Amino acid sequence: DEVHASFITDHANFFYRVMPFVLKNAGATYQRLIDKVFHQQIGRNMEVYVDDMVVKTTSAEGHAADLAEVFSQIRKHNMRLNQEKCVFGVQGGKFLVFMNTNRGIEANPEKCKAIIQTQSPQTVKDVQRLTGRLVSLSRIIPRLAEKAGPIFTLL
Repeated sequence: DEVHASFITDHANFFYRVMPFVLKNAGATYQRLIDKVFHQQIGRNMEVYVDDMVVKTTSAEGHAADLAEVFSQIRKHNMRLNQEKCVFGVQGGKFLVFMNTNRGIEANPEKCKAIIQTQSPQTVKDVQRLTGRLVSLSRIIPRLAEKAGPIFTLL
């Protein structure tokens, strides 16, 4: 554990014990660390994006074993989890902007609701806002660019 960021005051020198995410490269540095620590699990029984992690399995017995493997790595590397963000033994849930279920990745109802309740765009900024919301669903809606083409041509 090296000191990479510190600051000086009139009374003392201070250093961070935990990496603050306000530092310029903190997110990328943390992602590299997570990729290195969990390289054997990522893609097999775990998905990770910066500080969001999902342990995925097809059976309760397998889930317990996979969690034990992840917790072992966390202990080995002296890492900690935020208990308020942890949820265990669920069939699905929100991961990033998507809803993960036992059927696969689905659209987040909150995102869909925001699009459905959007007023007809009146300005270029309104069109940009709408296209941004649509793009966030492009991984889930097949051929979205083709279907929403008339909206994109307004830009």
